[in-house]
Amino acid sequence: MSERPTPAADVPVEAGPIESRDPFVGKEVKRAAVWLGMAGAIALVVLLIQPLLIIFAGLVFAALLDGGVRLLGRVLPIGRGWRLLIVVLLTVAFLFGTFYLTGVQVTEQVMQLRSTLETQANRFTTWLSAQGLMPGASDVNGIVKQALGSVGRITSWVGSAVGALTSMFMIMIIGLFVAMDPTAYRRGLEWMVPRDHRAEFSITIERMGNTLRRLLAGRLLGMAAEGVITWFALMIGGVPMAMILGILTGLLAFIPNIGAFISGALMIAVGFSAGTSVGFWAIGTYLVVQTFDGYVLLPIVAKKTVDLPPALTLGAQILMSALFGIMGLALADPFTAMTKSALERRSQRNEEKDEAAA
Repeated sequence: MSERPTPAADVPVEAGPIESRDPFVGKEVKRAAVWLGMAGAIALVVLLIQPLLIIFAGLVFAALLDGGVRLLGRVLPIGRGWRLLIVVLLTVAFLFGTFYLTGVQVTEQVMQLRSTLETQANRFTTWLSAQGLMPGASDVNGIVKQALGSVGRITSWVGSAVGALTSMFMIMIIGLFVAMDPTAYRRGLEWMVPRDHRAEFSITIERMGNTLRRLLAGRLLGMAAEGVITWFALMIGGVPMAMILGILTGLLAFIPNIGAFISGALMIAVGFSAGTSVGFWAIGTYLVVQTFDGYVLLPIVAKKTVDLPPALTLGAQILMSALFGIMGLALADPFTAMTKSALERRSQRNEEKDEAAA
């Protein structure tokens, strides 16, 4: 009697080498999906770099407002909403009051500053041409247009006044909304992290926020000190447009290292337009202000704020400005400080794990 054939359903069937049921194929598909996802995320960041920078700038502005609210809370035991309203009203009153009281003078000085800088630059390039250091007389306006024309598409939106104002408005709105209830946005970020890592993520976010607030407090103090000292020093020396130069020096102080060079070049150019002695006074003012800021003010502020090495700060500014233009240059310092804080927390966490394992 012959044996009955085994039913096809009882015969084990192995997966083919190209079938998704094969464990090796499934593992390789997962790896490929991870790499494709990373590539897609990088491409998405490149395409959305402008709105991402605006959002990050809004978070920086929110940290600035939050710092003011926390500082005001030490003297006024009222609700957070009321303290935020006071900070916003004081900021708006200061800005409008400054522009209302000095608006006409500042406008006249801005126009005069532009004309003076063009004249001084033309004189300088003419002198270089006469010394044989340049192929020929160069038109400053043409040089400026060529420089602006060489900026990539990523930063071309900055050249538009409408785009700049719109971006500034969006930054302020984002910052205001986040400052109203930062806990809600922080909790939302924590929900995007796996549950096992939420506690560590919360600690890291808190430290990054504290670092950013301390950094901005130090920057504001330095900006105010540099602007006021420069204004009065230039006014005493008879340098034209002392007010606008002081305001520009204070604003450019937000960008350490590079901002100091730009403000120094402006005040020296304006100083020599009024005479040799006034020009040397402008040089002396620049040296005294920067020496005071670098060796007196910043070391004192650094004890209470963020300790960023100058070379690291300058390198980050160069990279961020090359990649993202003026917006990247302005945000290089906060980005570097927050990254440094996150890396320090990670190193501390690893040390804690090593001590617990030992």
